[in-house]
Amino acid sequence: METVTTPLQTKTEIAGNRVRVKLIVNGIVQGVGFRPFIFNLAKRHHLTGFVTNTGQGVLIEVQGSASAIQTFINALRSEAPPLSRIDELVKSEIPVRKDAAFTIRSSESNHLNQTFIAPDTAVCPDCLRELFDPSDRRYLYPFINCTNCGPRFTIIEKVPYDRPFTTMAPFTMCAECEAEYQNPANRRFHAQPNACPVCGPQVWLESAGVDSPPLAEKDAAFDEAVTLLQQGKILAIKGLGGFHLAVDAANTRAVTRLRMRKLREEKPFALMLADLNLVKKICDVTPKETALLTSTERPIVLLKKKETNLVSEQIAPANHRLGVMLPYTPLHYILLRRLAERTKTESFYALVMTSANRSDEPIVIDNAEAQKRLDGIADAYLLHNRDILIRSDDSVLFVQKETSRLIRRSRGYVPRPISVAPTPEPILAVGGELKNTICLLKDKHAFVSQHIGDLENFRAHTFFEETVRHFQSVFTCMPNIIAHDMHPGYFSTQWAQQQSGRTHFAIQHHHAHMAACMAEYNIQGPVLGLILDGTGYGTDHTIWGGELLLGNYTTVKRLNRLEPMPIPGGEIAIRQPWRLALGYLYTSFKGHIPILPSLKDKPIEAIREILEKEINCPLTSSCGRLFDAAAAICGVRTTIHYEAQAAIEFTQLAEDLNEPAYSLPEFENTLPVSSIIKAVTHDVLSGVPVGRISARFHQTLIRMFTKAVTRVADRHHVRTVILSGGVFQNEILLNGLQDALQKLSFEVLIPTQLPVNDGGISLGQAAIARELIKIKQNQVIWT
Repeated sequence: METVTTPLQTKTEIAGNRVRVKLIVNGIVQGVGFRPFIFNLAKRHHLTGFVTNTGQGVLIEVQGSASAIQTFINALRSEAPPLSRIDELVKSEIPVRKDAAFTIRSSESNHLNQTFIAPDTAVCPDCLRELFDPSDRRYLYPFINCTNCGPRFTIIEKVPYDRPFTTMAPFTMCAECEAEYQNPANRRFHAQPNACPVCGPQVWLESAGVDSPPLAEKDAAFDEAVTLLQQGKILAIKGLGGFHLAVDAANTRAVTRLRMRKLREEKPFALMLADLNLVKKICDVTPKETALLTSTERPIVLLKKKETNLVSEQIAPANHRLGVMLPYTPLHYILLRRLAERTKTESFYALVMTSANRSDEPIVIDNAEAQKRLDGIADAYLLHNRDILIRSDDSVLFVQKETSRLIRRSRGYVPRPISVAPTPEPILAVGGELKNTICLLKDKHAFVSQHIGDLENFRAHTFFEETVRHFQSVFTCMPNIIAHDMHPGYFSTQWAQQQSGRTHFAIQHHHAHMAACMAEYNIQGPVLGLILDGTGYGTDHTIWGGELLLGNYTTVKRLNRLEPMPIPGGEIAIRQPWRLALGYLYTSFKGHIPILPSLKDKPIEAIREILEKEINCPLTSSCGRLFDAAAAICGVRTTIHYEAQAAIEFTQLAEDLNEPAYSLPEFENTLPVSSIIKAVTHDVLSGVPVGRISARFHQTLIRMFTKAVTRVADRHHVRTVILSGGVFQNEILLNGLQDALQKLSFEVLIPTQLPVNDGGISLGQAAIARELIKIKQNQVIWT
């Protein structure tokens, strides 16, 4: 957007055909080499004036001929640095001054902060080339960076983004680094983390144990680290947004030991490989997946496994995909280069690189914290003394129909803002209980936090509160409005309600899913929202999760739902899907529970009794629980060790997707789950292979949901459909519904800038609160 404000004078002052223009640029324009870019651009066009960072954005004043200034403004947009993003440019003409040259001024502090912070980015090609150049003074220096790469969000305390306000403040630049920093023609001009082996952070290796002396320092630390990895040891490695736990990916004993110590029985581990050629030895990689792997964000990308024994089967047991990333810090590159040198007689090497924590706890970021919390897990620690201020896990994506879909949005993407409709006042939304994120809505931008995780322990609570404080600090915003989930038992809800003196909005979980997608696409509705997930607190105080909604931000109606089914034992049944299977069978067969091979050793009569007496058997319309029950009935998985494990494995067994759907009865508001369960059970008892059952199950859901959407769309004259909720991480279901609905000329919207899972609902909460404020309504109207 370009806005021309009222000139300071009624008539532009011209002196010798000179014109002076003031520009305020907002977006990601600090810490990305924007000021040196402006300096050199002004010099090229023979303009005088200055550029500086302020709390309102980058302030530029340029003076020269009108044509030169216009060319300058055009180039400002078209030639901007690769990591920058210009969201707003405000221009005004001001009086001519007596400037002799164009200068870069020191940053100004201003409480009206409008500037964005850049995400952390992978080491750039120029720095990588210098890293392995023996003649370069930063040869093998693990903290090499420039204005085009390196740490940003994870080291910044407040804006403006200047060195004193980062964790690089303790490191005084040497004369050579200072000269680079002050030279506008240098790639490291005002690169705040600029350093070298003489003046910057250092790396060392320690063994496990309190107050252990270093095993090795500087370059020797990498040699010793590789030795330990080759011996099957578990290494804690301090990275960009936190620590990783690393082992040799080919060493099954090491991988198994890591699982035991980390209390992570079967959930897949991520891999780091040195380059694409190595990735292609173990995975199929499409051009779109290649682009993601090599992007500056460097996320973990879920790729299809190849049949190979190059990596341990224990990395992702019973899973058809591997989570793979390429190195993104100089430290990673050096470590992998040393590993390659040690294994040069072999053609393959890879490391497991998983978040350093015990199961369900936040990632470790501090050296002392690592020694304490990872005691008994890590055998040694590869440490450095550049502090990490903000935790930020690796982001995770997969590719669906040539579109990248986020599963976890964190390092590399946060705190990049999402452009939304303007809010009358700032809003803080605090998300849900699982996959928690927060959202700060300010002006026309939504700042959604990094992945905080599941708020089920004290450390996660602390991380949540740290994130709230940090976002309010760096974006200089203390909202008086807080939006939260309706569930009274969620930590985020309880925290919000404890914030006295603020206005609170309780937002229904699935409405928030729908609203998040609406906000991303900047639409007002009405829309249809097909929201499928595992758990969400409904307006009737039951557990929802298979909902077809109609409405906008402030008014919504629940048109269809999956047939409610009991959850014997409550929450424990989520980890023991055999309980779900018995509950679904009991209801579907009207009190009779067929004896199935996968369930015959379970306490059927005990479960029948609690079902009959309705003891701790809450009802749910959850699509996620339907998948779990079907998986258990088929014998795929009767207990799980990580979220959605049963559903994932059941889905991946699907064979011919041209299998016919099961027959369903006519339905109105309630979608017939019992009929699906009875059909699946009949196939199991008839000896039909699980792959065929899975395919028929998926086709049935696709046909049923398509029919439901089409019917209500015709009745209510709505042609826009939102697909959201964690179940839509299932590619078969997502592809099938997207294709079916688009063939019927529906506009199908799916979140792309945020995950479809609960990692996106904080934006939806904030957007609903924004619209309620606008119409002075204190709650959503459910009709």
